[in-house]
Formats: sequence, structure tokens, C-alpha cells
Amino acid sequence: MKSALCRMAAFAALANALHAAPLVTAGKPAELSIRVVGEGALRVTLKPLDFTAELPPNPALLDRTDVPLLRLQEITEAKEITAGTLKVSVKPDPLTVRVSSANGTLIQELAFQADGSIDFPLDDQPVLGLGEGGPMPGKNWRTDPVQFDRRGRLDTMEPHWQSDAYGSRNPVALLAGTRGWGLWFATPWGKIDLSKPDTGKFIPIEAKDPKAMRQTFGNQGKQLGKGIPPMETFVPGLLDVFVFDAREPAAFMNNLAALTGRAVMPPKWALGYMQSHRTLEDDAQMLKIVDTFREKHIPLDAVIYLGTGFTPRGWNKKQPSFEFNPEVFKRDPAAFIADVHQRNAKVVLHMVPWDRDKIPLLDDALLGSYWKEHEGLVKAGVDGWWPDEGDWFDLNERLKRHQLYYDGPISTQPDRRPWSLHRNGYLGIARWGGWVWSGDTQSTWKTLEAQIAVGINHSLSLSPYWGSDIAGFLSTPELTGELYARWFQFAAFTPSFRAHGRTWWTRLPWGWGLDSLGPVEDKEPPSLSELNNPAIEPIARKYAELRYQLLTYNYTLASQARETGLPFMRALWLHYPDDAKARGIGNEYLWGRDLLIAPVFEKGATSRETYLPAGQWYDFWSGDAHEGGSTIRRPVDLATMPIFVRAGTILPLDPIRQYTGEEVKEPLTIRIYRGADGTAQIYHDDGSSNGYLKGDSAVTSFKWDDQAGKLTIEPQVSAQHLLKHPQKLRILLIPGVKETAVDYRGEAMTVDFK
Repeated sequence: MKSALCRMAAFAALANALHAAPLVTAGKPAELSIRVVGEGALRVTLKPLDFTAELPPNPALLDRTDVPLLRLQEITEAKEITAGTLKVSVKPDPLTVRVSSANGTLIQELAFQADGSIDFPLDDQPVLGLGEGGPMPGKNWRTDPVQFDRRGRLDTMEPHWQSDAYGSRNPVALLAGTRGWGLWFATPWGKIDLSKPDTGKFIPIEAKDPKAMRQTFGNQGKQLGKGIPPMETFVPGLLDVFVFDAREPAAFMNNLAALTGRAVMPPKWALGYMQSHRTLEDDAQMLKIVDTFREKHIPLDAVIYLGTGFTPRGWNKKQPSFEFNPEVFKRDPAAFIADVHQRNAKVVLHMVPWDRDKIPLLDDALLGSYWKEHEGLVKAGVDGWWPDEGDWFDLNERLKRHQLYYDGPISTQPDRRPWSLHRNGYLGIARWGGWVWSGDTQSTWKTLEAQIAVGINHSLSLSPYWGSDIAGFLSTPELTGELYARWFQFAAFTPSFRAHGRTWWTRLPWGWGLDSLGPVEDKEPPSLSELNNPAIEPIARKYAELRYQLLTYNYTLASQARETGLPFMRALWLHYPDDAKARGIGNEYLWGRDLLIAPVFEKGATSRETYLPAGQWYDFWSGDAHEGGSTIRRPVDLATMPIFVRAGTILPLDPIRQYTGEEVKEPLTIRIYRGADGTAQIYHDDGSSNGYLKGDSAVTSFKWDDQAGKLTIEPQVSAQHLLKHPQKLRILLIPGVKETAVDYRGEAMTVDFK
């Protein structure tokens, strides 16, 4: 009997072998591999067997050596494996990889189709991400609803310059499904079709499509980076997809950061206000503008100068020159920059891309020699860089340019943090800074509304550092003091806080109080009747001061972006994933965990409708309490943008500074918003060096017990030399009038309000 059973088993095994279905991709024998790449994160790779590399090269990823849990070259029946906290099943016809939670809840499912595309199920919940920008330019952008939820469209994923409400398009094939899943189609480049209600599709580029080929990593023989061989041609059938369990969105963001590189800390001055200049008269005028900020007590940390050719008279000879413009600088430019520094402001210069014929392969050595051309400017005292253009760059070039303006400055000044602001980028740039602005937007109310959604999606899928030109770049008749004031309020709660635009005097905080537009550069400039408006400057000062009062809070957000991958601008979904209403809201956002920002984007608005998630919320301005889980209508005047604070928040507020490095004698105020227990951390380092990379930083922990009325303060990570003197703290309870002053000496202490 036993012998008969053995023979039957052998026959069954032989039958299965005879009927084994080899895996095929693009008509070639293929291998499927599945790797665990994080807690709740998998990498699914399908490749032709004649592609001999273990994994597709991808400069957006950090080097990894994850061992496959599963390799298949043929399949006869469904297979199941446990992959960390996830379950994976693979079945044939078509080859389908199903990822579920430990209890069987579907996370996502990939169905590999014969034409090379990948299908995945959609649901009725919003899909976010896809990088920066909105839909392709269209005739109805002024009237169509703003695109926040990415469903309902075929996205060709073409990087391009755009000047409507959305600005430059910097696509990333990363989808954040707010039901609790994430997908990143890492290789190859392709289109994302979300036009059907129940099925999404990834459509890879075709080798015969040269325009699409140009966007592929390493096409045309370009180097993918040190140690990575060139990928000279598109490889049909090679597919590399990351699947994320995003039911806990914070874990999803942390996995992304671990895969593509942790964000570096910016210099603290980069979180201050920056004023961009266009047509320059001379260095005396440039210095006078810095002096005016100081005289008017409007905080300022950096001035940015445009290059000649983009404006008739810029900082240099016609771009891409590295020489200062003698028509502008009547004396030694280094002496001028020293004068700006003496006024406690930094200098940032506008740059354009390298010559492709000169650096054809993006070789690190050639990029290093290109950086050498900048060193004369560094010696003159230049503090930061504004690399413009590059919309035509392929994805590798976009990454390399960010690397250039990080590694280059460090090679010249090893212990000084670099800073640069770019018009393009891709997932992975955060490890070199990763600051991007949305490009040449139009000055309209619709643009202001759209930029809120753009910033949130960028922050989910590209980098934590983003901003837009305050009041838009291209002036239109819609540009008024009112629009400028509303945009300034919004920009105070974006990582990049910078004003820039044509007819540039109207981008100065006092510009709307002048009786002249200054140099007019627009076909349809603002109306002269909008000038001589004294109401705008005090509003700009108020929000600039608020930005500097939040310096400690914001700098801690920068450390959180580095440690956790969570951005400054956070979709409500990130902290309220179970709130179906919150998932689809793209015109308000969380600034960190604790502040809810509701920019006003309607002309003549007298109120702002705002959804508050579950819990108790306090009006930042009035202190009024509101129960969450509902929509409220908050009355506003021109000076008020609604801001709400979550109960349980421990909010540090700095004394008002005129620049981030200014020493102040007043204490740091710690506001405690009662109604719930709360925790907070404050991150400390010197704000300028790279010592933090070696652990030269400190973290102070705060814990509020609401029922007991006790606040515990203690060092979580201690660096005693950073606390030169006892830190004076003013602890204030809200609501109520209770407050106390304490000296924090870097040791655990308790403040008892009962």
C-alpha cells in the first residue's frame, strides 16, 4: 500500500512538472522575486532571465542587499508565503501577486498582463501622491475643480514646464491609496491610468517611444552613479514595483525614507524668509532693500538674485556666466556680500544647468570639475544656490543636480550645511537637501487654491521640502494686495518661505504701499489702482513674525522629516487615516502633527469653511474651542488665516526675531492646550554645521498629564554643551490664565499646575 502511494505521488509530481507554466515577460522566460524591504514593505521584481543583474539599477534607491523570500521561474498553482508582517500569494493566468495583512485584509494586488502593463484594484477612496504638479495644461484650469485626488485621469507622467495653476510637473510613479496601500513603480518609466473607477493600470514605456525613453534612468548610455553600470537601452519586460502597507501612513512614509535616503538637516537660516530680486539697479539698491527690512522690522534671512538674461540686469554676466555683472556691482562683489552678512542676511545666487556637451555622461569626476567653477563665488561669500531650469532633464540628471549642489559645497566647506532650491527633482533627492519650488505659476486665485494640493502631494511622494513663489510668478490683473497677503499667509506655512515674481516690487512686503510698480515685466501687470495700500505691509509683518515664532517647532519638524520621513505639510490622512472625510481634503493640511492650516483662497472672503478631524481643537487666534469630526465656518478678515491647534498640543513659541540666528533674551514660551494628554519633543543642534550627522544634537521631551495638571520635562538625547546656559521657559496653559516660569538645566523636572 505504501509503495502504491509513493508511485501515485511520483506520478502527480511528474504531471505537475509536465504542466508547469514557465513565467514569461515580453515574450521571454522570466523570473519573479519578492523581497521584504521594510516593516510592511515588499519589492516585487519581474525580469527576463537574460537580464543578468540581480536587480534593476535605480539611482533613486539606496544600495540594498535584501535576500528574496521567493524566486519563481515557473508556476503551476497558487503559492503562499509569509513576508514579515504580510502574507503574499502568487497565482498564474495572469501572473498575480496578492499582498494582504496577517489577518487576510487585502493591501494590494498586482496582475501582470501579457502586454507588459500591471493592473491593480482601486476603491472609492482618494489616491494621492504622483509627485509635484497637476494635470497636463488644459483650457479649463481656471474653472475645473483642483486636482488633489489623482483618480479619474490617465497621467502620462511627462516632466514638463507649466505655467498655469499647478506649475512645473515633476512626476513620481508613487501612489498613496488612502484606504491603506501604497505602490511605487520604480522601473521602468511609464504612465499611470486611474481613469477607471475600479482598476488602475501601470503602462510601461515602449522602446520605440524616444520621448518617453528619454525619461528612463540611465538611457542613452548615461551613468547611473558611482558603482552602478549604465543601462543603455530600455529592457522590455523588466518591472520593479514596491508595495506598501499604508494602513498606518506614518510607517509608509518611514519606509519610503529608508529606501530612498533620509533627509539631511537644512541650515536653520533656510527656514527663514527669503526675498528674491529681479531687475537690479546697482549694489547700493540691493543693500538698501536689506536695510529696509531691518528698518521696518520685517524678519529676513536671505536675499536671492536672478541671473542676467532672465532679467535685463542680474547678478552676473549673461547666464550661464560665473562672473559678477560689472554694470550692477560698482565695487568689489565680495565687499558687497560682506556688507549683507554684516546685516545678518545670506546671499543666494540663481544658476542654470551645465553644458550637456561638456558633461555628457554625468560622471562624478566631471561634475566635480564643474563644481570647481562655483568656488570663486563661494570664496566671495555666497551662501546658497538657486538652480533653475532643467525641465528637460531625465530622472538621473534630476537626482545628480541635487547631489551636485550638496556634495560640491561640502567638498569646499566640509562643516557647513549646503542649501539649494531647484525647479525639478525626483524621489530620493531628500538625502541631498531636496528643496523644490513649483516654478512659474500664474498670479490667480485659482493658482493659490491649487498650490495647496500641489504642496501636499509633493510632500507625500517627492520630498519634505517644497514651496511656491509668493503671489505667483507671472503677474495677471488678478494680482492685488489682497491676493499677495493671502499667499503670504499660506507661504508662512510651507517649508520654502520665499517671494519671487515678475514686476517684482509687488513681491516686496511693502510693495503694495508704494506708488509705483517698479520694473514692469508682464503683458498684463497689476493695476496701478491697487497701489498705495497701507493695509498689506502689517499683514506680511504679522505672518513673517509668526513664522519666526515657530522656529523651534519648525526646526523640530525638520528633524522629524529626517528621522521619520514625515513632511512639514501633512495630508490629513497621515494622522487621521480612519476618517473618510479627511482623506479627500486637499485645501487644508496639518503643519506637523499639531497645527491645522486653512489658507484662504477666495477673493473677498469673509469666512473660511474648515473641517476639523476628531478630537478637540482650539482656534489659534481666539482660543475658542471646537469639537472635531465636523465642519465649521470661521469668520475672517484680511489679516486672518484660520489656524487650529489640537488639544494635547505642547507648542513652543519663540520670541520674535529679525533673523533666525538672532540671540534673544526673552524666554521660550511653551503653550499647553488642555483637554487631552500630550507629548512633544524639541530638537536642538547648532543649526549650521554637519556635526548632527555624528550625533552632535539633543532632544528634549515634554509630557503633559491633563488630569493631574503636570508637565514633565527631560532630556531624551543629551548634549550638554549645546545648553550653554539654563533655558528660560514660560509655561502657559490654554484655556485659562495659569502660567509659570522655569529654568531648564538639561535635567529631568516636573512642573505641577495643581
